[in-house]
Amino acid sequence: MASKSPATPPPTLQRGKACLRCRKRKMRCDGVKPACQQCVRAKKPDTCQYDDGKGKTRTQLLREHIERLEQRIRELEDPEYTSPSVTLYDPHIHDQHLHYRSESSSSSLPDSPPSTGFSAPHSPFPPSASSSPQHSWIQGVPSPSPTPFSEVYHADHQPTVEFAQMLVDIVAPHRHQCLLGLHMGRLRESFSRSLMEQHHPCLTNAIFLWACYLSRPGSLSEHESHYLNRSLEALGDALQYSNRVLDVIQASCLLSVYFLSNGRSLEGSYHATAAASLAIQCGLHGVMTNRLPIFETTGVMSPFKLEPPKDVIEQGERILTFWQVFTLDRCWSAVLQKPTTIPDGSEGYSSIIMPWPQDMEEYESGQIDDFHSFSTARSFFDGPTSNLASGFSPLALRVKASTLFQDAHHLSSIWDQRRRVDPTGYLHSSHDYAALALSNAFMDDFQTLEHTVTLFLSTLIPVHQLDASMPNDKHAYVAIHTLAHTAIIHLYFLFGHEDPVAHEKCLRAARCCVSIVKHIADSDYEFLDPIVGPCWTSAVDTLIRELNIIETSWPLVSSVDVRNDIGTLLYAMTSLGSRFPLLGYSVAKIQKRLSGL
Repeated sequence: MASKSPATPPPTLQRGKACLRCRKRKMRCDGVKPACQQCVRAKKPDTCQYDDGKGKTRTQLLREHIERLEQRIRELEDPEYTSPSVTLYDPHIHDQHLHYRSESSSSSLPDSPPSTGFSAPHSPFPPSASSSPQHSWIQGVPSPSPTPFSEVYHADHQPTVEFAQMLVDIVAPHRHQCLLGLHMGRLRESFSRSLMEQHHPCLTNAIFLWACYLSRPGSLSEHESHYLNRSLEALGDALQYSNRVLDVIQASCLLSVYFLSNGRSLEGSYHATAAASLAIQCGLHGVMTNRLPIFETTGVMSPFKLEPPKDVIEQGERILTFWQVFTLDRCWSAVLQKPTTIPDGSEGYSSIIMPWPQDMEEYESGQIDDFHSFSTARSFFDGPTSNLASGFSPLALRVKASTLFQDAHHLSSIWDQRRRVDPTGYLHSSHDYAALALSNAFMDDFQTLEHTVTLFLSTLIPVHQLDASMPNDKHAYVAIHTLAHTAIIHLYFLFGHEDPVAHEKCLRAARCCVSIVKHIADSDYEFLDPIVGPCWTSAVDTLIRELNIIETSWPLVSSVDVRNDIGTLLYAMTSLGSRFPLLGYSVAKIQKRLSGL
């Protein structure tokens, strides 16, 4: 029987000829192409790749092809896009690398000499002598960026038209809570246009953020952090472009109210201040007059000027946007105990020359207040004829209530500062709060403000008629009444420790807040303005002081009514706190105080 000859061992491959998978696993490779036996046995023939120094692997080629396509998409979306100036360099195939670079980078010229893989850096300015860095910056032209709009406008990061419109529909009934002053129909329609014709992603993502926030605890709320990050990232990009400043202002307002209602006061204050500063810088507080300096000098930067509005709806959006910023600045500056950002002088550039806000339906029909009926916020305190002659829409009343709220806090803070500086001599008599040792101007302002608040309250729909109002109006009037009554509490609270009359005025205002709460149905809480939460806290402080007076006085008096009023406000704060976590902290503090009584 013939003996079998031994099998011939496979020939040894030259060094570097094995496939990448066999090299990594230190296995013997037969070098068969397109797939070696080792990869075929492992059922991974697609992963069998060779790198013999004569060409790129399939993975490398696919990656480069994808990168070229992405670069081309970005160039088509934004003509100003500049491809990255540094390209990865393959040392094995220098000539082929240059070919790929010329296709993928708009900065490479076809006839340019071979390079070492680094393209020459672009000059950020045109070759003209006038285009210096300072000139470009002063005129508001953005400094060229390696990838402007490349991330924030990337189509992959945008929701579908249907999904975006669905998110807008969620926000629309709550727009007064987040102070959004846009035409909802136009906003919905804008998502069917190209990305560059839409609002900037800093604003659209802020709107989407609110849609997710309002959907708590539903599944949509899982995307809250995503849209928050997208909006914050896009703000830096939007600030490069002068035609996006209104989007930045509106986005900053939305972000501010979002942070504040979640108890994140530092971030909320930051964005509120940014929105107010930008609104003043671009002249939004005098947008109807289009005012500019009488003369220009070379020593200052050119004034930032908004383009004229396209129609009355866009003009109305600008009016609403300013008052959106103003209301945010006035209300939350008082809550956070910080100075306001928007000035309100009687003349000059600091004066607010703007019609009171109106409903969007009025702007749609072209009904913008005539120029001669304009009122500045400062004139609100000039007398009963001027301050109540116009501005009766819920939006205008909300602005007026916010002004009263902040001015009361401001006057109270002046008193408090004097008391801290001179704790023994700030009163001539411990039972005479009118004997405040301050200027006559202070006392005049104090009495004028008290009179204005009282007169303002007399013009509002009575509290007992709130249930007969339209739902949107009811929610607005709850905030308006509450802010006005809280203004009285702010005015007199510090005096109430020593003066029974001042304490009685605070107590009367606090009980008015309780009466308002009794007209709020459970279904109303999800539509209430979050500012009413801090107002209720002020009312509870007054009631707790009254409870302490009752329980430490003789003869004993029943405190049941006061405790019931406190319970009513705590219920309201807890109900609103399920939507706005800010109130959860306040409720916990109040309950801790009550446990010690």
